[in-house]
Amino acid sequence: MNMLADAAVVRAMQAPQGLAIDFNRLREARAAAAGTQRRVIDILEERSGLGQDEFIQELARTLGYGALTMASLHTLEPAFDLLPFAASLERGCALYRDSGGGLLLAMADPFDRDLHIWAESRIPGMFTPCVVHHTDLAAYLARHEETLRAIDSVLPGARTSVGDGVVVEDLSFKTISQDTSQIVKLVHSTLYDALKLEASDIHLETNAGGLVIKYRVDGVLTTAGSMAGGELAEQVISRIKVMSELDISERRVPQDGRFKIGVGGREVDCRVSVMPSILGEDAVVRILDKKTLGDQIKGLRLDYLGFDERNLAEVRRLSREPYGMLLVTGPTGSGKTTTLYAAISEINHGHDKIITIEDPVEYQLPGVLQIPVNEKKGLTFARGLRSILRHDPDKIMVGEIRDGETAQIAVQSALTGHLVFTTVHANNVFDVIGRFAHMGVDPYMFVSALNGVLAQRLVRVNCTHCLTEDQPDDRVLAESGLSKEQVQGFEFRRSRGCGQCRGTGFKGRKAIGEILRLNEEIRELIVAREPLRLIREAAQRHGTRFLRDGALDLVRQGRSTLQEINRVTLVA
Repeated sequence: MNMLADAAVVRAMQAPQGLAIDFNRLREARAAAAGTQRRVIDILEERSGLGQDEFIQELARTLGYGALTMASLHTLEPAFDLLPFAASLERGCALYRDSGGGLLLAMADPFDRDLHIWAESRIPGMFTPCVVHHTDLAAYLARHEETLRAIDSVLPGARTSVGDGVVVEDLSFKTISQDTSQIVKLVHSTLYDALKLEASDIHLETNAGGLVIKYRVDGVLTTAGSMAGGELAEQVISRIKVMSELDISERRVPQDGRFKIGVGGREVDCRVSVMPSILGEDAVVRILDKKTLGDQIKGLRLDYLGFDERNLAEVRRLSREPYGMLLVTGPTGSGKTTTLYAAISEINHGHDKIITIEDPVEYQLPGVLQIPVNEKKGLTFARGLRSILRHDPDKIMVGEIRDGETAQIAVQSALTGHLVFTTVHANNVFDVIGRFAHMGVDPYMFVSALNGVLAQRLVRVNCTHCLTEDQPDDRVLAESGLSKEQVQGFEFRRSRGCGQCRGTGFKGRKAIGEILRLNEEIRELIVAREPLRLIREAAQRHGTRFLRDGALDLVRQGRSTLQEINRVTLVA
C-alpha cells in the first residue's frame, strides 16, 4: 500500500468512536466487498444511512481528507494543465487550485489504491487529497467538457503516436483520449469539436505547409487549427476516405461519400467531398446532425424563422394551396430545408398523404412518409418521384431539383393535382426561371405549375450580451450603396464580442426572403421570354420586396450590421 493509503488507514483507526463511519465499519465494508464486484465506498455509503453530502463529510473526517461538494467545486480553479481532462474522466478524479495556489486532488473513490499510486507519480509537487461524491464529480466534468476543445490535445505541442485506427463508433473526450493513433485522434477530435460548436461543415485544407482545419459556424468559416507536414495532411485525408468507403489510391479525381458517427447515444450523418488540388487533396465534411435540426424543427412554425409579416403571410398562403408548386431557392446552408419542414409541419393535420424524397432525410417528420435517395442502388430523385406518384400522395416534397428529368416530373406532378414543395439552387427568385429553362422545361408548363418562389438567406444577428451603439463611417456607407440621407432613423448597433458569442459579436441567425407570387401578367412575361428586368419591375409593382430590403430592415432595427448584410446580399 502506498503512503497516502497507509496514512488514511491510520487516521481511520484513530478516528473517535461513534462516527457513522469508523475503522470497524470500514473493515466490515472491506470484508463485504471482497470477492464481489462492488466497491468499498458504495457499501459504506449504503450502510451509513446518510445523505450524499453528509456521507462525504463523515468519510473525510474519518480518513483525515478534505471534503468537496458540488458548490465548492465551482469555487475552485481546475488544473487541467497538470492533470489533463481526459485523464480525470478515465481515473475518476480531478486536480484543482485553491485560492492560495495549493493543489487539491478530488477523488470519487479514496479506497482505489491504484489511483493513489498513479496520482503520486503523475502530479508534480505536493497536493491535498480530498473526497468528492462520484455524482458531483461526474456532473462537474460533464459540464466543464462543454468549454474544452478535444482538438487542442492533438494540435502542435501534444505528444501522440502514429498508427492504424478504427472506424468511428462513438465520440467523447474519453474515447478520443484512448485513441493511439495521432491521425485517428485528430479526425475524431475535429468531428467532436465541430458538433459542439454546431458547425455545418468542416474544411480540411492542404497547403504548402501542411493541414489547415476550418469550421463553418453560422455560415462563416473560422480556423480551428493547423498542423505542419504534407505527409500528415495526406494521412488525414486518407482517414476520411476510409471512413467514407472511398478509394484511397485515387487522388486525381473528385470523390463523394458519407459516413456516420455516434455522439451521446445518437447517430450523426456526415457527407464527404474530396477534391484534388495542386498540393494534394482537400476534403469538406458536411455535418447533418438530426438532433440539432430536430431541436429547431420540434414544434417549429414558420413565424419562428424570422421572416417579416408580409413574407410570412405569403409563404403560408402558398403552402396551403390545393395544388401547384412552391419553390424555395438559395445557396447551400441558407435554411431551405428548415423552411420546407416548417411549412409541412404547419399543414400536417393528418388528413393528407404527405411524402418526401430527400438526400439525405435530415429529420423525421411525424406522420410523413420520408424516402432517402440511394443513387448506388438506383433510387434517384426522378425514379423515386415516379414511384411516389403511384402511392396516392396529396402533397410531395422533393429535396432538390438537380436535373431536367426531376424537374419535368415535378412540374407534371404539380399540374396533376398535387402540391409540390421543392428547392433549387439559384441566387434569387428571378434566376429560377433561367434554371428551369436551362433544364429544358417548357416555359408554359412551368408557369402553369408554379404558384410562387421564395428566395432566402440567413443573416447573423448581433449578440445581445455585448451590444453597443455604433455609427458606420462614410466608407462603409459607400460600400453598402447608401447615403447619409438614406440611413436617417437607422439604429446602428454592433456587438463587441464576449464569451456568449465566442468573441464573434454575433449569436444566432435570422431568415430574410423575397417572394415572387405568380399572376397572369408575370406568367405572360415569362412565357413570352421577356427580359428579366421587365419581370422584376412587374413583381415589384405587385408587392415583391427584395432580399436587400429585408436585410436593411435588420440594420435599421439594430439587429445586424452593414458589413454582415453586405456579406450575404448583393449591394444594389
